[in-house]
This record gives sequence, structure tokens and C-alpha cells, in this order.
Amino acid sequence: MQDAATKLVIFDCDGVLVDSEPISVEVMVAEFEKAGVAIDADYVYRHFLGRSMATVVETAHKEFSFAIGEAFLTGLRTHLYERFRKDLKPISGLHAALDDLEKAGIRWCVASSSQPERIALSLSVTGLIERFQPHIFSATMVQNGKPAPDLFLYAAEKMAIPAHQCVVVEDSPAGLAAARAANMTALAFTGGGHALGETYESRIAAQNPHARFDAMAELIHLVP
Repeated sequence: MQDAATKLVIFDCDGVLVDSEPISVEVMVAEFEKAGVAIDADYVYRHFLGRSMATVVETAHKEFSFAIGEAFLTGLRTHLYERFRKDLKPISGLHAALDDLEKAGIRWCVASSSQPERIALSLSVTGLIERFQPHIFSATMVQNGKPAPDLFLYAAEKMAIPAHQCVVVEDSPAGLAAARAANMTALAFTGGGHALGETYESRIAAQNPHARFDAMAELIHLVP
């Protein structure tokens, strides 16, 4: 049984470590609107939450015949980072949750669909960067983003922990599916500002997470 004990907790970033999703969705909708593409917040949540920018680019081209170029991406990043520096906050109770993991001898890392610079900014402006560096992994480091398991398996490999001893904390259906595909324990965190509504609830439930929770203080009690 000792061999099966959790050795590593892999955190998603957006919506799990930082309450960024409402800001991200608002900025993305505004940028698409500037480009003449009518995408509402519900569409962004359903199709882009937890997925890489490569998926956003592919979906925009396929569904809206809109080719996302460098100018669009630059504008999106500029406005998003401005908002992050002004408004981004960490998820409540996160430091205490990390302290609990440390006392239990459990390591942790970040594995996010976001670009490395966005992850670094998010963690920096919320005062979390020192607790995660250098164990920060991005979907840009693997071939396939979530819901493929590549990123979580890559993070586990780099941290030298077998997949079956890893717990993933995710807020998105794509992320939970990736955790399941990686043969890791999948915990659904539903305490972010975007985790509202029946649609979100049903999409999370459809991934059959091992457990779900909305307060970081609960995390240590859910780690097997």
C-alpha cells in the first residue's frame, strides 16, 4: 500500500492556483469582437477552457473561418497581461494547502495549457512563484495538449514520480480527461470564479472525477 501513496500533486494553473478564467474569457470575447467574430462567454467556456492556444487557433479557423494571426495574439496577450497585473488574485487558501502537502511529504508542480510566460506572470503577480519554481510545465513542452495525457505524463517524468502516485487538481473537463488518460487520480476543483452554472457542473460530472471540492483546505483530505 505504501507504494501506492501519493508522491506528487500536479496543479493546473488557471482556475486552480489563480482565479484567472473570468478575466481571460472577458478579454478573449472582447478581442474576438474587435476582429468581427461573434463569440460569447459561454462558447469560450465550453470550447476553450483548459485548452491550449493552438486549440483556440484551430477552432477559430474551423468554426468561424477566422485565421488568428500574430497581431491578434499580441493584442490578446497585451490586454490580458494588463488585466492580470491589475486584477488577478490567487485562489483562497492555497498557501495553507501547500503547507499541508509539505507536512505530509508530498511534492507538487504546475502543468498548464498556458504559455510559459503567462504562467510565470500569473504566479508572480499573485505571490505564488517562489512556491512553484522551477517545477512549472506548459503544454508548449509536449506534442498534444489536454485532453491528451501528454503534459501530465511529461510533468510526472520530469519530477521522477510514477503516474499512479500522482494526483491532478483540475477545473476543466479537458484537464480532468487528461488526468484520467494519464492514469492519475483526478480531483475537480470547483472553487474558481467561473465554476458556476448547470452547464459547467454537468461537464465536470461527465468526466467522472475521483472527487470534487471547492475549498483548498479540503485538498489534503482528498489525497489518497
